[in-house]
Amino acid sequence: MVPDSANCCYSLGMALLPDRHPQKDFFILDIADVVPKDDTASMEHPMFSLATKPDMRHLHYEAGDVRLEITPSYNGLPTIFDKDILIFCISQLMHMKNRGEKIGKRVRFTGRELLVSTNRPTNNLGYQRLEQAFKRLRGTTFKTDIRTGDRMETRVFGLIDEGGFVMREDGSWRLDYCEVVLSDWLMRAIESDQVVTISNDYFRLRRPLERRLYEIARKHCGNQPKWHIGLANLQRKTGSNAPLKKFRLNLRQIISDDHTPFYRIELTGDDLVIFRPRHTKTQIAPAITLPDWAEEKARALAREKGRDYHALRADWLAFAQAETAKGNPPKNAGAAFVAYCGKQNSLR
Repeated sequence: MVPDSANCCYSLGMALLPDRHPQKDFFILDIADVVPKDDTASMEHPMFSLATKPDMRHLHYEAGDVRLEITPSYNGLPTIFDKDILIFCISQLMHMKNRGEKIGKRVRFTGRELLVSTNRPTNNLGYQRLEQAFKRLRGTTFKTDIRTGDRMETRVFGLIDEGGFVMREDGSWRLDYCEVVLSDWLMRAIESDQVVTISNDYFRLRRPLERRLYEIARKHCGNQPKWHIGLANLQRKTGSNAPLKKFRLNLRQIISDDHTPFYRIELTGDDLVIFRPRHTKTQIAPAITLPDWAEEKARALAREKGRDYHALRADWLAFAQAETAKGNPPKNAGAAFVAYCGKQNSLR
């Protein structure tokens, strides 16, 4: 049996990963700075392994009327870190959809864009891990009856249909771009808006179990005052295969470190786990106002480039409010918005 990361006791506190790309401008919204989105079906159910070594287990999970069977690829089950690729692709497509653009299953991007967006190193190891993740995501099969959109499916499928790299010869072979073709199952979740915004700090969480706990909190607690679940039920929902005693110890260490974005976690003496937002909803998403001069200048830029001003404004405000919710408000909202509009490509 391959132990997941929760099967090892956390004896020492573990800090968040550093922000590896602090120089990126959070208020110039390009492909690497789109608000991160996650699909609610995979947040609800344990579809990704918490192991940090190849996990060859065949998994079976049941919750109410939902049944999930996962058969690993030759390279093992997809990990919760592999899921970063799907979050990135979903985020790009939702951004395009919200702008009124046509979307499809095929998502094209540079490797650097994905690595920067998900707070990964941009060295050779980062690219090698991408290729390994593509293999696990493509090769693992799922049999499920999870609902997506207005359908209840019982079928066998993969999370992606294709994933890979395209090289270009320019004196020597070099990477041109990456391409992922999402499954119909994931596309229906995107088309029916079954996604939620997640924190960029999700990509700074080191422990697989921490990431999974954040997903569960974001899905079930949201902005409610609190949400609770029994410890044994929480363990099943995370997908951890650790003994309950070790799972409890590891959860207590995560609670002590207190890194979970937006949420605090409590564990009572009778094994009830309670999730609470760190702030009220109004504190999480304060309003951002744009000065008249900025609106006028942005309208002129939109006309010049053949862009829809209202769509540009809505996109930028959504992104800025998400960053403000994490305590990272724009220092000068007007200047940042005008700069964003000025960066957009002309459609004329």
